[in-house]
Amino acid sequence: MTARLVEIFLPESGIAALEVILAKHSRRFWRETVPGGMEKFTCIVQQRYTERLLDDLTDTFGADPRFIAHVAELEAVIPPVLETPDTALPADPDLPPPTALERFFSRDRISTSELYEDIEVSLRITPSFLFTVFLSAVIAALGMRSGQVAVIIGAMVIAPLLGPTMGIALAATVGDARRGAKAALALAVGAVMAVMAGALVGAAFAVDLAEPELSDRALVSPGDIALALACGAAGVLAMSRAASLSLVGVMIAVALVPPLAAAGIFLGAREWVPATGALFLFASNLVCLNVAGIVMFLVEGLPPKNWRITLGLLGAWTSILALLVLIAAGRLVLGIGSADFLSAAS
Repeated sequence: MTARLVEIFLPESGIAALEVILAKHSRRFWRETVPGGMEKFTCIVQQRYTERLLDDLTDTFGADPRFIAHVAELEAVIPPVLETPDTALPADPDLPPPTALERFFSRDRISTSELYEDIEVSLRITPSFLFTVFLSAVIAALGMRSGQVAVIIGAMVIAPLLGPTMGIALAATVGDARRGAKAALALAVGAVMAVMAGALVGAAFAVDLAEPELSDRALVSPGDIALALACGAAGVLAMSRAASLSLVGVMIAVALVPPLAAAGIFLGAREWVPATGALFLFASNLVCLNVAGIVMFLVEGLPPKNWRITLGLLGAWTSILALLVLIAAGRLVLGIGSADFLSAAS
């Protein structure tokens, strides 16, 4: 279903302005009086128009403390709300017309506000978040140590670092410094917790560096970079269509939790060289996820507050990625991080 039900509460003095706004963004809306001298408007909005409706409402009524807007997903509408050229509403004259590519990718994207709500809860550093990261890393570490792929997948499904990772990319795209700092702090705390959990496993159990599920996390290859870029792009596409966070986590956590847990195992076992390789893999994957995430958010038509800031951040992430690629290439040429090198180092 590609429609949203928007409920708007505001005082009677704002009715005239609201009716003008709703006529621009919605084909169906109705009004009712509610207690407290308030009016309630309910409208059905095509999903692609939800973003600009919420922006218009915020610009007009955002300063009024009595204004409230609720957005809910609709399972079905009869007659259906079709998204065709015949049902297209006039474009905003104050904005440049969207390209064909933006229209194609943004036609079933949820609004920025809904994206924020989806990840906001995972940006809070709570005991539940810390325990989830710790347990996810322990599960991943034990799975890699024993070569049990199914156990590693179980750790991926938990996906504790999904929200902070997507939060950084989203904040960079729209230019939200406060939310970006909050996401970065949550990711940093979660990363330290994951390394500590892996270190406990490495200190408590014997570590076999020849185990492929473990040793592979100490290596960085072009395939790993391509995987992280694909994960970031796929994660944004799924998340912007309100896919299950657990399903998206399978794509994202594969590039974050296992390398952190592996780094902890190597540190706990005092294997410094492979620990450095695992942390390097994590850094490479994190940069790739942000580059791919920002690009996909922009392709989907997510509106940046300041294009200069957004493109500057994308350029910075891309430059870091280029540097990491050069370092990875140098390590491969010198043989640093190879299986033979790790065996000799241990």
